[in-house]
Amino acid sequence: MTRYGAGVHANSEHGPVEVRRSRRRLRTVTAYREGDHTVVAIPARFTRAQEREWVQRMLRRLGDQERRRRPSDEQLSQRATELSARYLGGRAVPTSVAWSGNQGRRWGSCTPTDGSIRISDRVQGMPRWVLDYVLLHELTHLLHAGHGPDFWALVRAYPRTERARGFLDGVTFAQEALQRAADEQGESSEVEEEDVDDLDDDPRVNR
Repeated sequence: MTRYGAGVHANSEHGPVEVRRSRRRLRTVTAYREGDHTVVAIPARFTRAQEREWVQRMLRRLGDQERRRRPSDEQLSQRATELSARYLGGRAVPTSVAWSGNQGRRWGSCTPTDGSIRISDRVQGMPRWVLDYVLLHELTHLLHAGHGPDFWALVRAYPRTERARGFLDGVTFAQEALQRAADEQGESSEVEEEDVDDLDDDPRVNR
């Protein structure tokens, strides 16, 4: 196992990066968060050149993935506009849409009187279709304050409504079951395993 110290990646968003070599890993490379550092798992057969190439490649992919899952307030507002146009005929027009760390157990909240929408920062890092559901849910509250039949008729026009609700219910269950342990462990991110077959010939090859 090789560890890259924090100094090597002093200007990196990823913090300390640990490279783990495995004899059982033959064709794939994986990167994920573990505590306060990033782990890149590679085949034991990799040369140092291949290791450097794939560490940098997987860190870029991990960073790109996490940025997509953590849009800015401006991007969040833009996405809300797109969802309103697609599912609500553009009728829901919020005055502001922003991330919030003060939502308690709620995934989001809406104040119809001033048109503001707040999305819990606990949603950051969740799949895009889950964020879309939470945004659409709060957008619909601009049209219907309660959770009556008219409200759900609009929300269920989004095809992944039930799947997203199940996902959020599962997250809530896990958080309640783990309690303090879940908070201490923090968020974990992982990118898809990348097939590294054929790298023996050229460690710089782009696949």
